[in-house]
Amino acid sequence: MPRTILHVDLDAFFCSVEELLDPALAGTAFAVGGRADERGVLSTASYAARQFGLHSAMPTAQALRLCPHLNLLPPRHGVYGEHSRRVMAILAEATPLLEQISIDEAFLDVTGDPRPGGEVAAHLKRRIRAEAGLPASFGVAGNKLVAKIATNVGKPDGLVVVPAGAEAAFLAPLPVAMLWGAGPKTRAKLAELGIATIGQVAAWPEADLVRRFGEHGRALARHARGLDDRPVETESQAKSISSETTFARDVTDGDFLRRKFLEMAEEVAASLRRDGLAARTVKIKVRWPPFETLTRQATLPQPTALADEIFAAGWALFQKVWTPGKRVRLIGVGVSGLTEPARQLGLFEEAPQARATRLAQALDAIREKYGQEAVQRAALAKRKPRGKKAD
Repeated sequence: MPRTILHVDLDAFFCSVEELLDPALAGTAFAVGGRADERGVLSTASYAARQFGLHSAMPTAQALRLCPHLNLLPPRHGVYGEHSRRVMAILAEATPLLEQISIDEAFLDVTGDPRPGGEVAAHLKRRIRAEAGLPASFGVAGNKLVAKIATNVGKPDGLVVVPAGAEAAFLAPLPVAMLWGAGPKTRAKLAELGIATIGQVAAWPEADLVRRFGEHGRALARHARGLDDRPVETESQAKSISSETTFARDVTDGDFLRRKFLEMAEEVAASLRRDGLAARTVKIKVRWPPFETLTRQATLPQPTALADEIFAAGWALFQKVWTPGKRVRLIGVGVSGLTEPARQLGLFEEAPQARATRLAQALDAIREKYGQEAVQRAALAKRKPRGKKAD
C-alpha cells in the first residue's frame, strides 16, 4: 500500500506566537533574536522583515543595518514551548505515528486513514488555526522527502499535495537548493556541470554522480527521482544535547569561565533528566578571537545525568587547551552517546549516583514550580567577568 505522509511546519513560528500575543505586531517588520551588542543572531523574522533580506541565523547587527527600524524582541522559549505542545497534541490525535523533528515541525504517517491525505491535512490545518491561533503549512506525499519539499513550496500558510507517482514530475522544475543533501559545495559542483534543477539531477547518469560524489551521488540521484523509504520514527531521541554562550566581551577571568561551565552543565543535565536520558560522552566547544574554534570530548566511566560529573569532565577538557589570561569569545558544553539511565538498585542498595540523580530531580521539580532561581548553587552567584574588549 502506498504511504501517505504529512509534513507540517508552523510558519515563522516564534513571530507567529508573538503576533498572537500582541496583534499590533501583525504586518510590521520585527524579529526574535539576541541583541546586537551581545553578538546575537535572529531566531526568526516576520515576513514583513524578510522583505528587507532578513532571515534566521543572520547576525542581529547585520539585520539592523538592512532594516534600521526593525523591532527586535527577546526570545521567550518557555512560551513558544507551550504553544508547540498545544499544536503537537492536535497532531497526535490524528495518528500515533507522529515524529516531531523540532519545536515547530513534524511528520505524520496517516496511511491507515480512509480519508485522502489532503483532506486530513486540511482538517488539521483548520484545527491548528482555530484552537492554537497559528498558521501552518502542510505538504502531503508518499514519503518524507517529497512531503517536506511540498511544504516549502507552499509556504507561507499553504497546503500542497503531491499525488502518488507524480513525485519526480513535481520535483523536476524546482531548484537544486531545495533538494535534501545539496549543500553549497555540492550545488557549486553541480553548477559547473550546468545542473540547476532537480530534474536535471534526475536525468544525469547516476554512475557519473557516484563517480564524482561517491555514495552521496547515489543518494542525490534517488532523491532527485523522489525516492525515500525512511519511516516516520515515533520515538526518535536526540543524538546530543548542548548549551553554549557567546560573550559580549572576550573573557579572561578563570573564575567566571568556571562558573559559566558549571551553569551550562546544569542546563544540559536538567535537559537529560527531563528527557529521561543519561550521557556517555562530554564535549566542549571553545572559540578564541577572532573566530578560531576547537572542540574536545571525553568518554565517561558510566552514563550520567548529573551536572557535577558533566562539569568535571568539561572543565578538565577546557583546562587542557586554555592558559590563564587567554581571551575567550565563546564556550559550550554538550553531551552525546545518549541512553536510558541504568536501573536503580533496591531500596537499601541504591547506588550513590542514583541517589544524587533523585536529589537533582527533586530540585528540578522545585525550579519548575517556583522558577530557576528558587534553588541555586552558591558558586553560580552572578558576578561580572574580567576581560578585554572584543576586537
